[in-house]
Amino acid sequence: MKVTVMHAIQVLAAEDPAGLLAARQQMALSLGWHIILAAFGVAWPAMILVMHWRGVYRNDDVALNLAKRWAKVAAVLFAIGAVSGTVLSFEMGLLWPGLMGPYGDVLGLPFAFEGLSFFVEAIFLGLYLYGWGRMPPKRHLLMLVPMALAGIVGSYCVIAVNAWMNIPVGFRIEDGQVVDVQPWAVLFNPAAVLQFAHMWVAAYMVVGFIVAGVYAAGMLRGRRDRHHRLGFTVPFVFATVGALVQPFIGHILGLRIAEVQPAKLAAFELALETEKPSPLRLGGLLIDGEVRYAIDIPRLGSLIARNSFTEPVQGLETIPVADRPPINITHLAFQSMVGIGTLLFLAVLLFWFARWRRRDLLDNRWALRAAVAAGPLAVIAMEAGWIATEVGRQPWVVYDYLRTPDAASDNPQIWILLMATFVLYTGLTIGAVVVLRSMARRWRAGEEDLPSPYGPQDQGSVTTS
Repeated sequence: MKVTVMHAIQVLAAEDPAGLLAARQQMALSLGWHIILAAFGVAWPAMILVMHWRGVYRNDDVALNLAKRWAKVAAVLFAIGAVSGTVLSFEMGLLWPGLMGPYGDVLGLPFAFEGLSFFVEAIFLGLYLYGWGRMPPKRHLLMLVPMALAGIVGSYCVIAVNAWMNIPVGFRIEDGQVVDVQPWAVLFNPAAVLQFAHMWVAAYMVVGFIVAGVYAAGMLRGRRDRHHRLGFTVPFVFATVGALVQPFIGHILGLRIAEVQPAKLAAFELALETEKPSPLRLGGLLIDGEVRYAIDIPRLGSLIARNSFTEPVQGLETIPVADRPPINITHLAFQSMVGIGTLLFLAVLLFWFARWRRRDLLDNRWALRAAVAAGPLAVIAMEAGWIATEVGRQPWVVYDYLRTPDAASDNPQIWILLMATFVLYTGLTIGAVVVLRSMARRWRAGEEDLPSPYGPQDQGSVTTS
């Protein structure tokens, strides 16, 4: 019996468990909020390390002072991230029992390593904060190395789980049961390294542009001392490297998507039909079964998605209706990510070209305004990338194995949990803003040794190495 697309959607919606919509909303809120803090955990220790190294080995008091301040801010963000990360760990079981029940053994090892990495990062962050004036300078500097590595390893483990959800490996289904689990195959699944590289570089872009933007805002207010210039330059260099490398990583990742998730790629490209060669479709929406308001650039879609001027991009007409992701959301999120990434790529090229031509854009107010805007834009690009990845995988939680409705809780009271989470994150956001603004205000007033919880008071410097 032939049914219309609308009828098929209504049938699927009628079978959805009671907690599905609330579970989706809560995961979107939690992950979207926590990922910004996770980016700081991944990228900022490396920036503090560079700044502290400069202070120790080049006798740069300004750099050492910046490293000390940044570490205290990192402690505040880490504490807030610990709360949101704990919420996420409980959510996985509460919201998605159909995933964690059958597949808990599969995902156990990556989550266990992520937890260990969290504790290592916390321990060495505490040692680093406590070590000011209590450790020899070079030994104190080394406390940042395990902290940075722990942040990287922890984020890799979480990304490995998400990559496994896109390309499931390391188990078999026998009589409806998950058997023959190979945890190491899950941890090092084929998609993990590329997907992690994409997120790792995005973290450096987000943190680099945000921190540089803070000092650019200070320069707009007339604070053009070396403290602000160095505070801008170091994170901006990290962000520059990320912005220049990211398009190439994204391109390689896109080539893999064409092979393993053609429905996601078709939604990215808004490809309703298989075209050979395929155009690059800028903008556009799917309205009443037709693509409208799009600009097509011939052949470029095949080049980007297939590394060829002639290879086709598989169209949505080859994908069953029940297996297609929400097309407009996926397409717009993907294009937002790529569009902002391209803009930041061009912006950093312009900045360093001007620097090469001996023009200091830090004296240009419009350039400083652009630097301030780069931070929020990088955050939007990262959030859009995750929306494209997660929404584009739908209707699957575990691709080709477990559908999202089958994984969700049937508890209608999850809406209460969603509202409680919203209140918690709102409070955490307000608290973070109040504390960080208070710290900045006291630093500007000349108060360097802030009392707990911002860090220990200086007990005098240790001069031995």
